[in-house]
Amino acid sequence: MWISGVCDPYQPVETKYELTRKCLEILVEHDWPTTIQTKSALVLRDMELLKGANKIEVGLTVTTGDDSIRRLFEPNAPSINARIRTLEELHSAGIRTFAMIAPMLPKAEELVAVLGRKVDYILIDKMNYHYGDWVYRKYKLESTMNGDFFYRKSKELASAFEGQGIKCQVLF
Repeated sequence: MWISGVCDPYQPVETKYELTRKCLEILVEHDWPTTIQTKSALVLRDMELLKGANKIEVGLTVTTGDDSIRRLFEPNAPSINARIRTLEELHSAGIRTFAMIAPMLPKAEELVAVLGRKVDYILIDKMNYHYGDWVYRKYKLESTMNGDFFYRKSKELASAFEGQGIKCQVLF
């Protein structure tokens, strides 16, 4: 079960309604293999539940190592540092973790220095242009939205992470 690659399961309303937590309680009770993907440190609220599970992993989407770039593409999302700290806390608690560098944005290479010993593996994907191409044009980042950029950067990132002993999979 993947919670959730499309819509973040730890949106602010989760603080009030705890729907994700209730779902996780059922999944853990039945020992169901589960992957959680979020951008939010709110996942830490459920750490005790996650630590008691055998088949759960948590990934944080981290698109770039530069918070000024993050603000252009994800203006209301948690900071890069908050996501890295969340991964570190989860990983230190013995929970299997991963980083989803997707979409890979400019300055994603800065993540190599900060993700070591905080994740079990890395996933990398490119931008889906049905949404973000206008941001590239507005901020004159067009050179980082072509296939050559994604291919070259993904190979560089994968090599750098694997050099640290972190398994890395490029999804395109």
